[in-house]
Amino acid sequence: MASLFKISDILRFGLVRARRMRRDESGAAAVEFALIAVPFFLILFAIIEVSLVFFANQILDNAVSDAARMIRTGQAQKAGFSSTDFKNQVCGGLAGLFDCSGGKLHIDVKTYTKFADVSVTSPIDDDDLLQPAGFGYDDGGPETIVVASVYYEWPLVSGYIRTGFGNLANGNRLLASVVTFRNEPFPE
Repeated sequence: MASLFKISDILRFGLVRARRMRRDESGAAAVEFALIAVPFFLILFAIIEVSLVFFANQILDNAVSDAARMIRTGQAQKAGFSSTDFKNQVCGGLAGLFDCSGGKLHIDVKTYTKFADVSVTSPIDDDDLLQPAGFGYDDGGPETIVVASVYYEWPLVSGYIRTGFGNLANGNRLLASVVTFRNEPFPE
């Protein structure tokens, strides 16, 4: 009988120990976090990157609006602006997020006689490549209708975002800013 008593004590001790272990959750949070950490950080970085793209597009819009004012008021025509001068004017309004020297910034300034004639087509071809071949620079004269289009190839860092958010074949996102206006009646 003495040996049975010892076995029951051992079983009782094992059950008590098992109940304690079941209630002990130290380390459970670390294990749970390890399970969700990778998807959590992927989503967090995706949100940050998408926010950065929208922020950069807003900066591009402001820079193009400011540079277009030079054309609208006749200052660009008076100074004899070329496409490079206009591009430099846009670059001057961009924050340090943009690389103006890397050939990623493309401009297209066209003039029209009336607003009904204005047509802006996508600069992306069927192969999802940017086609700047037809881009030019014509700032017009007084009371001319001008369409200033500026495009920037924004590099996406995350491969997770590139597949769904990139709209170019190389996985980059094309940022676009288009301003349409009538030049003021400035003296020639």
